[in-house]
Amino acid sequence: MFTLAHLSDLHLALTPKVSELPSKRGLGFINWQRKRKYIHRPDVLAEIARDLRARSVDHIAVTGDLTNFSLPGEYAWARRWLETIGRSGEVTVVPGNHDVYVRGAEGLERFPFIRRRGDVTLIALSTGVPTGPFLATGRLGQRQLARLAEMLEQARGSFRIVLIHHPPRSPARRFTRRLTDSADLRRVLAAKGAELLLHGHDHRRSLVWLDGAGNKKIPAIGVPSASAHARHADEDPAGYNVFQLEGAGGNWRCETVSYQRGADGAIAECARFRIY
Repeated sequence: MFTLAHLSDLHLALTPKVSELPSKRGLGFINWQRKRKYIHRPDVLAEIARDLRARSVDHIAVTGDLTNFSLPGEYAWARRWLETIGRSGEVTVVPGNHDVYVRGAEGLERFPFIRRRGDVTLIALSTGVPTGPFLATGRLGQRQLARLAEMLEQARGSFRIVLIHHPPRSPARRFTRRLTDSADLRRVLAAKGAELLLHGHDHRRSLVWLDGAGNKKIPAIGVPSASAHARHADEDPAGYNVFQLEGAGGNWRCETVSYQRGADGAIAECARFRIY
């Protein structure tokens, strides 16, 4: 059995310097001070990390928004935190929109990339692009989409897991937070297929089924923020998923186990279901 943990949206935040505020960071800082700092808490993230380490999974996927303002100190903090949950070969990370909050923080040329773990192939994509005020959209672009198609074809026969920050489909009310070329992504997936897509961004548990190759469906699964102190609006409390995978050559069995932080601070299983 191969076990993969998925968590997302850490939102590690430091206070920007005064010189850094005349930018999108200024509006973000106001939002952080008004409400978000009460939701995303380092102590909650530490509880999630302790619980995750106790499960001794084989690999961990982190799907973006490790930082909040794309500050150098936040990147360093995120790196230290990642080192507490696993060795570099056991952790795969993709960026989110908060990790590319302003221009100069992109670094997208290394995406997409493949990481193979036996019969499991992880394909990491970046949807993080700098956007204007009040926008949290993402974009893949034609270069990444073309490479994704090639990688999915090359990895055919393995259990292909696509890692992305923004969800592949968003409701109309999330228009300013959507993946702008999500239809192009779904076309690639429908043509080439994949076994699983994991994402963050929405801060809630979700499961939608996408069209895949040969009339097969692809489960696209989202997780809450790993640092959320409690339920907020339609966002869930902190948690993560563990996928228990068995099989080979297309004959797969995969069960999803969801863990969630309760009002008392305890982290416990809240759902279990099979996707294969």
